[in-house]
Amino acid sequence: MHKMLIGGSLSAGSRTMDVIDPCTGQGFDQVPDATADDVDAAVAAARAAFPAWRDCGFGKREAVLKEMADAIMANIEELADLLIAETGRPRDLAMFELAHLATGYLNYYGSLRIEPELIVEDDTRRVELHRKPLGVVAAIVPWNAPVFIACNKIAPAMAAGNTVVVKTAPSTPLTTLRLGEILADIVPPGVLNILSGGNDAGATLVAHEDVAKVTFTGSSETGRKIMAACAPTLKRVTLELGGNDAAIVLPDADIQQVAAPIFAFSFFNSGQVCAVIKRLYVHDSLYDAMCDTLATMAKGSKLASGTDADAQFGPVQNKAQYDKVCRYLEQAKRDGKVIAGGEIGDRPGYFVPLTVVRDVAEGHAIVDEEPFGPILPVIRYSDIDDVVERANASPFALGGSVWGSDVAAAAKVAARLESGSVWVNQHCALDPAVPFPANRQSGFGVEGGIEGLYPYLALQTLNIAKPQAG
Repeated sequence: MHKMLIGGSLSAGSRTMDVIDPCTGQGFDQVPDATADDVDAAVAAARAAFPAWRDCGFGKREAVLKEMADAIMANIEELADLLIAETGRPRDLAMFELAHLATGYLNYYGSLRIEPELIVEDDTRRVELHRKPLGVVAAIVPWNAPVFIACNKIAPAMAAGNTVVVKTAPSTPLTTLRLGEILADIVPPGVLNILSGGNDAGATLVAHEDVAKVTFTGSSETGRKIMAACAPTLKRVTLELGGNDAAIVLPDADIQQVAAPIFAFSFFNSGQVCAVIKRLYVHDSLYDAMCDTLATMAKGSKLASGTDADAQFGPVQNKAQYDKVCRYLEQAKRDGKVIAGGEIGDRPGYFVPLTVVRDVAEGHAIVDEEPFGPILPVIRYSDIDDVVERANASPFALGGSVWGSDVAAAAKVAARLESGSVWVNQHCALDPAVPFPANRQSGFGVEGGIEGLYPYLALQTLNIAKPQAG
């Protein structure tokens, strides 16, 4: 059984919880289920480690973060095996999360430097703007990309000089716990702590009076609860929540060129990504051809366990989400025309076939809400102004994209979208150096880029009076 990392030591805790294989629906491992005492111990260790980590300087922090990234690469096959076991995803996707995303964010943030800024310098005073670490950061991680999102929070928090307590998702704790075991001899004791456990452990951590900031990725519903729990102590909060990303295919788009990337960005990780395409708007002139092409691609894809070398797509990760996706699937059958997928079958586990739905529009749950699974509604439009208004009508505003042959014209349409990130002829193009903001009910705050470091730092002005003659 993998152990939690608390204060530089590995702990089995006093109770355990099962880990379920999404390909079978059966338990296959156990991990510690953190208690309130475990949370207290982790926060106390982080608080005790904070002064030395805060004061050690960017050079030391860079060395540690880059050694963490190197450790992932040195153990990548073992970590990929665990990630496949707990998520069911294909190996190439597991490797992408570890080798590209997780290590990319650790290396990027390790390389950043924040120096004091001179604001005023005259005969009477010198005013500087300083940015200082906050203290203990609680990082609450979801199940869809557990290692990447953990590192996406750990990297800027530690680079800024904070110490961190990570709470893994209940259904995907294995890879992150194992990473903690690997990092125990790399990260100074208490600077990084990793807990596994249920929702009670997360609630205890969020409300803890010694936590200075909470960073959370997950559902909007849980995000609201976290905001409420942080209010009594006025903790700083970064929330990256749900999305219902719209993609607009312009009438000049070449179906042969754009269909494959649109398909890939719609069904990436079986649709279990907040910023993949959730609503596809296609112009009348291309609608039938796009629907037929996407349906053919979906029917030709292999859905299987990640242990199958030919697997292209894996299962929905957990039973609760599987049940939710199945309900959306039934609604899609009633509200539109299913042209690929749609039937669950009787195989074990949480497999949902890649499903394409046409002849559906706003007012139906499959369009207005986020299934967070492999279901893509394809929506017809005829007028550009109308489709921009429809794309912007969602309460979510995480990402969006526009697809067309005239890139300049597509960029002008994209600039009218109100989501935090907008792409042209691509979607969900994450890069550690590029800010990834969340608007409306998709959250607030920003991750990525230098802007993603600032939320982990407090502003301080240093105002120095100069001696005056006479």
